[in-house]
Amino acid sequence: MPWKSSENRYSTVTVALHWLMLILLAVVYACIELRGIFPKDSDGRTLIKEAHFMLGLTVFVLVWLRLFARSRGKAPAIFPASPAWQIFLAHLMHWALYLFMITMPLLGWLITSAKGHQVMFYGFDLPLLIDQDKDFAKQLEGWHELGGTIGYWLIGLHALAGLYHHYIVRDNTLLRMMPKRG
Repeated sequence: MPWKSSENRYSTVTVALHWLMLILLAVVYACIELRGIFPKDSDGRTLIKEAHFMLGLTVFVLVWLRLFARSRGKAPAIFPASPAWQIFLAHLMHWALYLFMITMPLLGWLITSAKGHQVMFYGFDLPLLIDQDKDFAKQLEGWHELGGTIGYWLIGLHALAGLYHHYIVRDNTLLRMMPKRG
């Protein structure tokens, strides 16, 4: 079944969402990093900012599917088993990443709302979450930027942990999340 994990692999849905969301997050980050190549108020800059908003909200929608998939059963076992402290840190990291993927799009939506701008999501105008308040928008932007920096670290540490388990510990941690071959 595509929603249920087996004893040694995550479900097809979980694996697909994991790698799709990695790509989406990379593009979201790329949009914000590359927006500076366009002059302020230019069509190019507007387009790249709108892509940032829309793809960020796509992450927000997909994270709920990931959480649903996660609720469908327990994670595949790690073999050989990891020490309890590593399992604790892994759970902490996963929940921090979920929190990141929920709060960052919401902060972005709040910022846009506080600036008095409509949020477009695949052709639909989303409602403003709060009334216009430029000062509050500025404060939210600071939190959003801090969250973005924290996200770089979370994603990087998560990837590093997967590589550590694969190449140093030589367990099946990374293999459980790899797409099936052939």
